[in-house]
Amino acid sequence: MKKRIEDLKILENKRLNEEFFVLKLKSDQTFEKILPGQFAEVRVDGSPTTFLRRPISIYDVDYDENTLYLLFKIAGDGTLKISELKAGENLNLVYPLGNSFTVGNVKRVLLIGGGTGVAPMLILGKYLKNEFKITPEFLLGYRSKELIIEKDKFNSLGTVYITTEDGSEGHKGLVTHHPVLQENNEDIDQIYCCGPEPMMKAVSGIAKDNNIPCEVSMENLMGCGIGACLCCVVDTYDEGNVITCTQGPVFNSNRLKWQI
Repeated sequence: MKKRIEDLKILENKRLNEEFFVLKLKSDQTFEKILPGQFAEVRVDGSPTTFLRRPISIYDVDYDENTLYLLFKIAGDGTLKISELKAGENLNLVYPLGNSFTVGNVKRVLLIGGGTGVAPMLILGKYLKNEFKITPEFLLGYRSKELIIEKDKFNSLGTVYITTEDGSEGHKGLVTHHPVLQENNEDIDQIYCCGPEPMMKAVSGIAKDNNIPCEVSMENLMGCGIGACLCCVVDTYDEGNVITCTQGPVFNSNRLKWQI
């Protein structure tokens, strides 16, 4: 799908819990295919401290209703202002931006998300199931059960494993502690991951030790989305410094030097 700048109408701005919100947006134009891993740059109006657009992962797309879903949490003045938007208002997006996850000749895939990093895992799971007839496994990490979001949507696509740091639901600890990643990984053909960089670094280390291909979606600050502001540069082994918003956000984890 070609990039476009558009005002989308807000149908719903739903608060899921104390951290997460989902925006449901409708376009007057017909959507072409939006790929998993792509994101939108959201213009924040009426916030005097917010000068740059905010990058938000595309969480879901309904092509029949021509609606787009964005998952976000309040991280500063910009996302606070977005959280206050009401149904009926417009939101200006540049979308879809970036590259996408790749799918090879695979049978068993593990999709790992932490925090807002669960967002691209939902659209990726739907893509795998609908386009490739692959039933995904999800490994989703949260601080507590109160922060778990829309588990039914993930359950409808495949097997869901939950970790919580306080042990209030699922496996206690981080996603890297879960047996599906640590012990039951012999026949995993591909890992996809998005979340805090230390989490992705740890997951990629486990994947490398077990010879499992791994792709990660970086959550760098991406102020423009077109490679002009150079806020989102990452260092790679094969190409040196690359721009996340145009050459990513999805990378083979073995390419990254992982300077945290």
